[in-house]
Amino acid sequence: MRCSVYIAVSADGFIARKDGGIDWLHPVAQEGEDYGYQAFFDSVDGLVLGRKTYEVAASFEAWPYAGKRCVVLSHRGGEPRHGEEFWSGSPAVLVEKLRGEGLRHLYVDGGEVIRQFLAQGLIQELTLSVIPILLGDGLPLFGPGGREQRLELISSRSWPTGLAQLKYRVG
Repeated sequence: MRCSVYIAVSADGFIARKDGGIDWLHPVAQEGEDYGYQAFFDSVDGLVLGRKTYEVAASFEAWPYAGKRCVVLSHRGGEPRHGEEFWSGSPAVLVEKLRGEGLRHLYVDGGEVIRQFLAQGLIQELTLSVIPILLGDGLPLFGPGGREQRLELISSRSWPTGLAQLKYRVG
């Protein structure tokens, strides 16, 4: 089982405003340019995301994860709206469960969930799309309490919008 992260982050390390807002992503949105997201999304057969990320996705007009196995890490259960499952156990146990169901590649999303997966050594690949903005405050991608992990740069690319994408192998 391979677990990957694909996430946008401000230049100062935030993935959302304090209120969860992601409006700061709009300046880099370009017609016909998805910065490799669709190819990445097509490569995964399941997603594990946090409650906050799930709530943002659930507010979209169309469910963005249609056709994929989706698990929401949350200490509070919930009513599935799109066939998703709610999970409150260990990420390592969840990965083994999903591997047993035949899944091969997981997309891990949401700051807290990403930090949990990294802490348990479950992430193999990390793609960071760095947006050219300093938010000053917000929801951090990384935080205190993590463990040191070496990253190997697989690729880097930049676009005229100022977005710089860094893809790392973790471990």
